[in-house]
Amino acid sequence: MQGRMISITNSGRFLSRTRLQSAKGLHRPTVQRIQSRPWTSNVQPIELDYIVHSPRTNNKDKAVVILHGFFGSKRNWNTISKALMERLQRPVYALDLRNHGTSPHAEPMTYEAMAADVWKFINGNNLSEVSLIGHSMGGKVAMSVALAAGHEQPPHTLNHLVVVDVSPIKGRISQQFIDYVNTLKKIEDLGLKTRKEASDYLAQVEPDPGVRAFLLTNLLPFDKNNSQAHFMVPLNTFQDSISNIGDFPYLPGERVWNGQTLFVKGSRSPYIKEEHLHTIARYFPNYQLEVMHTGHWVHAEKPKEFTDAVVNYVETFN
Repeated sequence: MQGRMISITNSGRFLSRTRLQSAKGLHRPTVQRIQSRPWTSNVQPIELDYIVHSPRTNNKDKAVVILHGFFGSKRNWNTISKALMERLQRPVYALDLRNHGTSPHAEPMTYEAMAADVWKFINGNNLSEVSLIGHSMGGKVAMSVALAAGHEQPPHTLNHLVVVDVSPIKGRISQQFIDYVNTLKKIEDLGLKTRKEASDYLAQVEPDPGVRAFLLTNLLPFDKNNSQAHFMVPLNTFQDSISNIGDFPYLPGERVWNGQTLFVKGSRSPYIKEEHLHTIARYFPNYQLEVMHTGHWVHAEKPKEFTDAVVNYVETFN
């Protein structure tokens, strides 16, 4: 089935192939042949930390599982998690992926490893008929999870896949994200002593105070035992693994997930481009596309509209 371009909510607009503009983005597609990597059998999945919001009915069926992006955490999704739980009357689990939030630090930091962690969580909690949501890096993890279904993992565990502002494209990660990692590492090395000092230093590479505040959610609190800047994320691992964030583990068409898939694009974001749509359809032939008037942080910029889109989609294809 050919993917369809739709507008589910009033906040979105119909996506015309001629109106989707190309731009520089997080993943700049490479022209060389992509070498597919098989699922790494020796990856040891880890236990992920999470927050669960459960409905008063104590319904445990048809869970929603949410995966954050690079430098994010489960806490970023509290508002939307609660809204989805209330409206869908389903348990909503927001996870911390490996090397993020309060989950363990572990290598390798690859999409196969992160997907294996998520499958360990899903299987360990006996979840079924899961609606899986992932933003940015978490979107690539979510796609990798879906593409393992029916291969290394059970085929009928997932009901819906919602991918927020990212494509299944292998490419180089943008210099912006490399600068974030390097600058946060420099903040640690300089031993800055206040959050303001850290924010001012970070302003050299990120002028937006909102993005700086998001990145600095990873800064450990200053106290008598921690008088200098330290981050909860393993920045050395991030530096060593940064190229993996632009990766994707499968060639187009090598694996297919035929389940219901919604891609959500920010209209001012360059991370889903017109030329990606054919590739998306080769992995996820039953995809639909919702465009919202936002940048990359769709769920943060338009939380109500984003929630409406997810709820309408899940209920439509229940």
